[in-house]
Amino acid sequence: MPVWLWFVDSLAVILSVVLAVALWLVVRRRVLIRRSGAAFDMSVNRFPNGDVDSHWILGFAIYRGPELHWFGTFSVSLRPRYRFVRGEVIVERRRTPVGKETQVLPADHIAVSTTNGLGVHQLAMSSGALTGLMSWLESSPPGQRVNNVL
Repeated sequence: MPVWLWFVDSLAVILSVVLAVALWLVVRRRVLIRRSGAAFDMSVNRFPNGDVDSHWILGFAIYRGPELHWFGTFSVSLRPRYRFVRGEVIVERRRTPVGKETQVLPADHIAVSTTNGLGVHQLAMSSGALTGLMSWLESSPPGQRVNNVL
């Protein structure tokens, strides 16, 4: 068999794998959203405000009862990477993206500093999604810590 046929076969296999992964990412997001119905785009940053120019991970979040599940956009897993529990998340302050963040984050997103047990220091989402998140955080059931929003 000529070498160029090996090259063509290898290229076809690689292209098939790339297309399969891309298709899986689309199907995965639709399946996850269809299960809950309440999803929004949200990016996370594990670094404190001193490193605002980088380290943002794009993703989306889904409300599931007392938890907010976060999934990375380019992850193939059906399990959430982070589970934010209502009552354990404190939103401290909000700001507009600065520096390189304006190139990484979508144009309408607002960055918020947060305290939680997962080590995620910042979240970024649209203003409407932030309003929904704040309402979700403040609407804790009786007996739980409420009004953790400063």
